[in-house]
Amino acid sequence: MRMRHWGWVGACSIGSSHTRVGTPCQDSATCIELGLKDNSVLLAVISDGAGSAKFSEIGSRLVVQGFARCVVSHLRTRNSLEYITQEVIREWMDDIRERIFHAAELRATQPRQMAATLVGAVICADRAIICHVGDGACVLRRKGSNLWEVPSWPAHGEYASSTYFVTDDPEPRLDFISIEGEFSELAIFSDGIERLALDFISKSATERFFDPMFAPLAKVDAGRDRALSASLRKFLDSPRVLERTDDDKSLVLARRLKL
Repeated sequence: MRMRHWGWVGACSIGSSHTRVGTPCQDSATCIELGLKDNSVLLAVISDGAGSAKFSEIGSRLVVQGFARCVVSHLRTRNSLEYITQEVIREWMDDIRERIFHAAELRATQPRQMAATLVGAVICADRAIICHVGDGACVLRRKGSNLWEVPSWPAHGEYASSTYFVTDDPEPRLDFISIEGEFSELAIFSDGIERLALDFISKSATERFFDPMFAPLAKVDAGRDRALSASLRKFLDSPRVLERTDDDKSLVLARRLKL
């Protein structure tokens, strides 16, 4: 049996603004660990569907599924993150967009009605790759460091409360970041968490948010901790959070195990 190196928690929570008007949660997320020949890779991805798009919950699900499928397919043939370049990611975006366009055609609607963002992170022993379209963000911490890094800042559009989407024409505005180093902790989240997790004045991660959020993960086993994930969902549904944001909220927290 291949040894696993990561433990994580994750949850999606519907926003109170969606509850009031009877629309579903438009966020989607997943986190999985993939075994390589000599190591493992953590894959985490979140997508936030546009609130104004009729089928955005379908779009966000297709973005998450499509990105995960592309990463798995790539690693099966290449067995390394070294070959994941911006050109490769562009090809993945084309594949995801084709699947969204096909789904839109089946529903006799336009692709913009499935508009969704993307925050994807792929981490191996000595490198992290971040793929980012739109708002939301990824936060990392290196082994032995107390500093939280934000490799790609949320991208907001020209107008208030606007951003960029995978379905944008003629192509999405993509941020691609490849960082060398050994990373021990990862958080990815949709824009409903931004004001809790980020300091927009200093453009930095908020330590008082992340430090206590990661404390319970110190004793997790490999894979997803379902009990802690349920506790995370309760936190995202709590009045303390709802008074700060009425949007959908998704958060994945992962920690490398001490083996």
